[in-house]
Amino acid sequence: MKTASLRDTGAGPRKAGVVVLRPHGGEWRCLLLRAYRNWGFPKGEIDPGESPLDAAAREVLEETSVGDLDFCWGETFIDTAPRTGHKIARYYIAVSPGARVFLPVSAELGRPEHHEFRWVGLAAAKTLLAPALQPVIAWAATIAGTPHLPARPVSAAPARRSNDAP
Repeated sequence: MKTASLRDTGAGPRKAGVVVLRPHGGEWRCLLLRAYRNWGFPKGEIDPGESPLDAAAREVLEETSVGDLDFCWGETFIDTAPRTGHKIARYYIAVSPGARVFLPVSAELGRPEHHEFRWVGLAAAKTLLAPALQPVIAWAATIAGTPHLPARPVSAAPARRSNDAP
């Protein structure tokens, strides 16, 4: 298992998310979500007893209705550096070959958690994301081999769980 960490603090991640990619025209598009003026990736709290990978896949499903994630690079992840008042987030990278994005209404909020979504190229994502997420998109571009698609075909396979082989 390959891992990356921006800072070793001894504290584990409190949130988990996914950089969701989709092939389009020979290059990658990534899914970004906007809440107010802030663009980011699907992510959320890790529930007690839940693995970060399972939490990440669950959050993508809850926030976007996308459930066809293929973690074709295995459990590779990057942790964000902690900032004052913010928790460490762990991001994985996965491919969604064809699910339609829908922003469901949150039972807690009575509205969707996000105002908008976009599939954008990795270069465009860099211009939309806050400085704290710049290392995450740079990492994802490196892992994905931009602009190349993965060596093996991407299928509509179900999301891999932490105990599945890559």
